Amino acid sequence: MATKWHTLEAAEALDKLQSSTDKGLTPKEAEKRLQEYGPNKLPEKKGRHPVMQFLAHFHNVLIYILLVAAVVTALMDHWIDTIVILAVVLANAIVGFVQEGKAEKALEGIKNMLSLDAQVIRDGKQQKVNADAIVPGDIVRLRSGDKVPADVRIIEAKSFRVEESPLTGESTDVRKTSDSVSEDAVVGDRKCMAFSGTMVTYGTATGVVVETGLKTELGKITKMLSEQKEFTTPLLQKIDKFAIRLSVFVLLFSLSFFLFGYFFRDYTTMELFMATIGIVVASIPEGLPAIITITLAVGVQRMASRKAIIRRLPSVETLGSVSVICSDKTGTLTRNEMTVRTVVTADAAYEVEGSGYQPEGDILKEDAPLKSFEGEPALYQLLRAVRACNDAAIEESEGQWKLNGTPTEGALITLAHKAGLAGFSPKRLDDIPFESEHKYMATLNAHEDKTYVFVKGAPERLMDMCAEQLTAEGPVKMQKDFWTDQQDTIARRGQRVLGVAFREVDAGTSTVDHEDLGQGLTFLGLTGIIDPPRDEAVAAIEECKAAGIRVIMITGDHAVTAEAIAKELGIDNGEGTITGAQLEKTPDDALPELVMKYNVFARTSPEHKLRLVKALQAKNKLCAMTGDGVNDAPALKRADIGIAMGIKGTEVSKEAAEMVLADDNFATITNAVEEGRTVYDNFRKTILYILPTNGAQAIVLVAAIFIGIEMPITPAQILWVNMVTAVTLALALAFEPMEKRVMEMPPRRRDEPTLGGYFIWRIIFVSVLIGGFTFLLTHVFFAGVDTDKMRTIAVNTVVAGQVFYLFNCRQFYETAFTKRFFSNKYIFIAIGVLTVLQLLFIYAPFMNTLFYTVPLGWAEWSIILSTGVLVLVLVELEKWIFRSRGKTV
Repeated sequence: MATKWHTLEAAEALDKLQSSTDKGLTPKEAEKRLQEYGPNKLPEKKGRHPVMQFLAHFHNVLIYILLVAAVVTALMDHWIDTIVILAVVLANAIVGFVQEGKAEKALEGIKNMLSLDAQVIRDGKQQKVNADAIVPGDIVRLRSGDKVPADVRIIEAKSFRVEESPLTGESTDVRKTSDSVSEDAVVGDRKCMAFSGTMVTYGTATGVVVETGLKTELGKITKMLSEQKEFTTPLLQKIDKFAIRLSVFVLLFSLSFFLFGYFFRDYTTMELFMATIGIVVASIPEGLPAIITITLAVGVQRMASRKAIIRRLPSVETLGSVSVICSDKTGTLTRNEMTVRTVVTADAAYEVEGSGYQPEGDILKEDAPLKSFEGEPALYQLLRAVRACNDAAIEESEGQWKLNGTPTEGALITLAHKAGLAGFSPKRLDDIPFESEHKYMATLNAHEDKTYVFVKGAPERLMDMCAEQLTAEGPVKMQKDFWTDQQDTIARRGQRVLGVAFREVDAGTSTVDHEDLGQGLTFLGLTGIIDPPRDEAVAAIEECKAAGIRVIMITGDHAVTAEAIAKELGIDNGEGTITGAQLEKTPDDALPELVMKYNVFARTSPEHKLRLVKALQAKNKLCAMTGDGVNDAPALKRADIGIAMGIKGTEVSKEAAEMVLADDNFATITNAVEEGRTVYDNFRKTILYILPTNGAQAIVLVAAIFIGIEMPITPAQILWVNMVTAVTLALALAFEPMEKRVMEMPPRRRDEPTLGGYFIWRIIFVSVLIGGFTFLLTHVFFAGVDTDKMRTIAVNTVVAGQVFYLFNCRQFYETAFTKRFFSNKYIFIAIGVLTVLQLLFIYAPFMNTLFYTVPLGWAEWSIILSTGVLVLVLVELEKWIFRSRGKTV
């Protein structure tokens, strides 16, 4: 069983590892342990040979159908179409090959986080060794700027702080001590541990290495990441099912009519064979994979323009299907800019408007803006104190306010600017910088012939240093109980509390030290600081709720802060917050019910995030997960769609994710969901458009076999219609803008079929319409014309029906004739291109020779175009009838 090093005292850890801070390990013992524990590095992963990786992208049912179509066209000596189809297949394989393995690069990114060397004590001497040669029991020395080489139990620490956000998600660096912590403390609360791959930001420490390689916290994440399998997106799953069912249907359908013609009609075997090939070619939508790829690519471009970068093409559509978004807090739902929200003095409590480092917003007293500081001496002095006792600065650059300094001091300097004290800049004579041992910062300032000591820091520490508190009537005796209650009230709002105090000293004083402060300070008040929610995130969450999407906050921050922010955002559902410690005690089989009940999870570890994603998927929820740290990578990879932060995200998280937010803003996810739903709608519109083309041609051929007459359209002509309508008209549907109701519909179920009942009805209805008109024209209106002319009329009747039917497909729920009629210019460009192609098909001599077509006159054209108009009118009538009955596609 793994040792819980954070629960052991420093001396116990040294004894267990048989090491000492003075001597460390001997070289001989270090070599022995290196053989026992292995090198301090992450394992290499062997990948498939590139050739096998490439060939694997042909293992797809839809690709098989395309290859069959290529063989069929080759058998007909139609080599141009064969080359086009094979080019589509090859392009899909190349795109897939380039994209494959991106998640595996996340493992390489983790390896790059490891330290290259370290300072260790061996045989009583300090020396530099390669980090991969470090073993448990080694004594390491750490200082500011070092990367921690392994998991270390801290023995001694002096003002030691470590940046752990890539590992824990906590937004600020963490103070470390040698004191042990409780057994159930999550990684972010193990103050006596420094973890491999994290960065020392301040101070020095000595520690003993307790875990190396895969046994470190970083190694555990690597192991979890490598164990997560790639999930097929809902779109690809549906395409695979659709392709299988379509191929089975086409084969059975074609075989049945071959047998019917053989036994009940007088066709020769070769004629039946060619007719069967014609039915197969007519029924296979050859251009569909290319159209899907282009539709997704258009979605990628649209999302990129809205700050969402898609790394895997099929993930575009997955976004439109998500039913749950699990979001980090800091920087995604919040601004990642600390802001003073509350100020309390002995006389009153004040609320502060505005957010971030932009110095705009009023200070409110009893909900009314404060006009002056008359009668508010404590507040005025507090504002002067936080302005003077401060090393930060804010400045405007290109319309944005930038902070130079720590976030906490940035919040305080912004508060002073809001109060109109930007110009208050007393001369600093001396200062005491903040140190964790003392928990405060003090400055000595001269202003207008007076000299002050201003102090800010931990409230409980300052209370002990103050004998008085300032009120409107002047200094009075310190009331510690009052301030303790106020501190608790502010903390319950999730705000970080700072105390502020001051003292006037003799003019001419030039230095200040800890002994000078004693208990002679006057307490001014408390400030409550928080990283506030993004305004746009609040609106985006409301939009998600309207769209039936649940938002869950999973953060490494403290429970009180997480719950306070969740309430402001509208995420909190009144059930409270679950902590990482509670998740540890929850068995896997009980977790799905728990995750369906609670919306806020705090102090979580990488394992917790991964378990929560699995629990949601166990409830058949399609889950999106946001993250920015290495700790998020396993959950990002496991989720149906992982969303990494582009600004503050690590390379590891970006490589493990399918989407990267260029602005780290939750509202961008909502925009991407809109685009994802639009992509899926356009994909369905494409199928709704293409399949009636195939159905109409198949109906014409089947009708001919039933009647026992000559085939009205040849396989080569069928292939021409399929390809030109796909690359022109169907392609134009990829650019259709979002429909009004797209974010009013609930998320699609994971198992929702692509072809619903009404969807199938529409395909059959339009297939019969276009196929019926085609058969009617060739065997009634133009009965008796020669074969080539009959077939030319048949091809153009199908194409005309498709041109006018295109307008029907632009809207699922509304009539085609709306204000948006001209919103998609590509529709009209596509019709123009198709018109040119069809004119070549009919009037170019080489096309006449290739496809056995003949020129048509105005009489034929007027009737052909009339059938197209009839298709448009009849489908619009059908849509109106079903719309009035509440039916949807």
